[in-house]
Amino acid sequence: MTMNASASIQDPISSALNKKSFDVEAIRKDFPALHQQVSGHPLVYLDNGASTQKPQQVIDAVNNFYKHDYSNVHRGIHTLSQRATDHFEAARETVKRFINANSLAEVIFTSGTTNGINLVAQSYARSNLKAGDEVLVSAIEHHSNIVPWQILAEQIGIIVKVIPINEHGEILMDEYRALLSDKSKVVAVTQLSNALGTITPIKEIIDAAHAAGAVVMVDGAQAVAHTPVDVQALDCDFYAFSGHKLFGPTGIGVLYGKQVLLEAMPPYQGGGDMIKVVSFSGTEYNELPYKFEAGTPNIAGVIGLAAGIDYIERIGLDAIAEYEQDLLDYTTEQMSAIEGLRIIGTAQHKASIVSFLIDGIHASDLGTLLDHQGVAVRVGHHCAMPVMEFFGVSATTRASMAFYNNRADIDTLVKATRKAVEMLR
Repeated sequence: MTMNASASIQDPISSALNKKSFDVEAIRKDFPALHQQVSGHPLVYLDNGASTQKPQQVIDAVNNFYKHDYSNVHRGIHTLSQRATDHFEAARETVKRFINANSLAEVIFTSGTTNGINLVAQSYARSNLKAGDEVLVSAIEHHSNIVPWQILAEQIGIIVKVIPINEHGEILMDEYRALLSDKSKVVAVTQLSNALGTITPIKEIIDAAHAAGAVVMVDGAQAVAHTPVDVQALDCDFYAFSGHKLFGPTGIGVLYGKQVLLEAMPPYQGGGDMIKVVSFSGTEYNELPYKFEAGTPNIAGVIGLAAGIDYIERIGLDAIAEYEQDLLDYTTEQMSAIEGLRIIGTAQHKASIVSFLIDGIHASDLGTLLDHQGVAVRVGHHCAMPVMEFFGVSATTRASMAFYNNRADIDTLVKATRKAVEMLR
């Protein structure tokens, strides 16, 4: 028996999508983890910004690979290795289509967004930048799009400059343009803030960077699950995202890069699959994309990622975005009615993330009491400590929604929050 990564998509999801309205209840049936109890309460999972739950179709795709087709990929002449390789490379085709890359050579499998950004910093930037050159990062970046550039600054003496934001968590575009100069070599920016939900004007940012002669590294970890992404239309130079935020497995991600840039970059790591010939007199590196895929890859993760992409494409990211916007509006309205609650991050354009504080109550205490009522949220600095510093807080409580959440989840969140506030006060 062979496994087809998309064959496990079941008819119920199709029937749900044929209805005039977005049938969230039909979709929820595909996610086993949602149908359990926590602390004696039905689970309400609102931690999707950290990681998403997995549909049965993704679980089946990974399980079927391990049960029937497991082997290492590439170079094997036996049947299982050929099957595994076929599934692995078919997944690359799926990713290429999903982000509209120009070529399969531009789709590099990584362990996640962090790995992809580090690859760009240590391969492209370390090879092309020199002391005094500038990398611009926004003030709303995840640590994964800050620290790699700080490490590079320590290594070769580049300068990291910060693109400022306003009190709503929006990038100040005039100040960004003022920072750009002939010293600007890389602009590293998120498309969607994990801490605030801010959707950045990414195309405008990219165009301005290119006009100044800089390349652009986009952190798309949060964006790909909420909005269609077309890397050719964006004209970004690099784009990184993770599978686990895209309803796929952990430990897998993608780095897109323009082929002309990738071809000129040296390997980031050495090992199997990234070589053609090895001898003690020298090594000849493999062609793209394998030049950047050293070692045994996460084959099951790649197959699961493709299944996750297939799943959300069947629903449609435009439909997902419309549904989640309605859910965000409802959440914002209901949570704002809680006395003493302050939402951190009120950008005009934002995704389904609501980070908040309640006067006199620590986020960790609130998160613990919500968990006791079956509500899973994230508390802390969300790997965005500069954001917390800007707003003058140490932590927030973050409720982040996905398309399988519904208004009943939000009603439970509101009720549980009110109860926690009564207990803590």
